[in-house]
Amino acid sequence: MQKKLIVFILALLIGFGSWLFEQQDSATPVVSTDADLVLEFPSDRYPETAKHIQTAIEKGQSAVCTIDRKNASKHRDESLRGIPTKPGLDRDEWPMAMCKEGGKGADIAYISPSDNRGAGSWVANQLENYPDGTRVQLVVK
Repeated sequence: MQKKLIVFILALLIGFGSWLFEQQDSATPVVSTDADLVLEFPSDRYPETAKHIQTAIEKGQSAVCTIDRKNASKHRDESLRGIPTKPGLDRDEWPMAMCKEGGKGADIAYISPSDNRGAGSWVANQLENYPDGTRVQLVVK
């Protein structure tokens, strides 16, 4: 009888914890303990890219990017394979090609070239002094 009561209480606690997690405001950034660095991405400067990052993460893509510059071209080829170009738009990838998590299965969105390339340049500048293998969590502010 006591074992059944303990199992019942544990099940209630797990159910409540799951419900509480679902109630969390999705706009609240969650800092991952798996990251070496948290980088706040400026949504006011690059709104299209920021929206894509948020949407891709909400769909299940990783918020953590493990820097892997040497394989960026391979990841880009894999992620964009079969995705047609559109005149006047760039194909934005999340996770980015420079991330170990990028490549096949990345989320792709069509956005303006100025937003995409400005955001890419901004991220590259922020991370230029960090070596491959550094785990970076991007948080859209």
